[in-house]
Amino acid sequence: MSKRTHWLFGLLFLLPMTVAQAAIEHYVIDTRGMHAFITFRVQHLGFSWLEGRFNRFSGDFDFDADNPANNRVAVEIDVASLDSNHAERDKHLRSERFFDVKKFPKARFVSTAWEDHGDGTATLKGQFTLRGVTKDIAIDVRQIGAGDDPWGGYRRGFEGTTTLRLSDYRMNDGPKLGPAAEEIRIWLSIEGIRQ
Repeated sequence: MSKRTHWLFGLLFLLPMTVAQAAIEHYVIDTRGMHAFITFRVQHLGFSWLEGRFNRFSGDFDFDADNPANNRVAVEIDVASLDSNHAERDKHLRSERFFDVKKFPKARFVSTAWEDHGDGTATLKGQFTLRGVTKDIAIDVRQIGAGDDPWGGYRRGFEGTTTLRLSDYRMNDGPKLGPAAEEIRIWLSIEGIRQ
């Protein structure tokens, strides 16, 4: 077999791998432009809702339209950036009785599976670490849209919801807020810029 034939066979062998790799798009979450949000909602004593957000976080994700099982997400949250629109309450929430930000300054989510439902929605599974505790969680995801932006880039956006439990992450003052406060509802809006 000639060198040229060897070269052609090698090219044909690598071509499917190149095509498969090209289908995976890599995105960085646009937090600098404030086009991404992580918010939370929890009941206060069963009488009203307390809402807040985390102002600083970073992350990235991979998206593969042809093979969604390749989709991947990683996010790191600066827990001290918690903002409930009330300085004294934020100080209390940052204390060792709740988030304990001095000891545990970061929270992290790393995906382990993407279950595509074929209608623009999916279940994103992964491990969430908060206060040194890692739990498996599931996030209900919906794609908002994708396309060219006005600055020559390409963007893709999703929203997601999940519910966490205070007791799972050893938040010691949780019982004082009443049983209705055990569940924390999380809403995420993530817009990524393709790299």
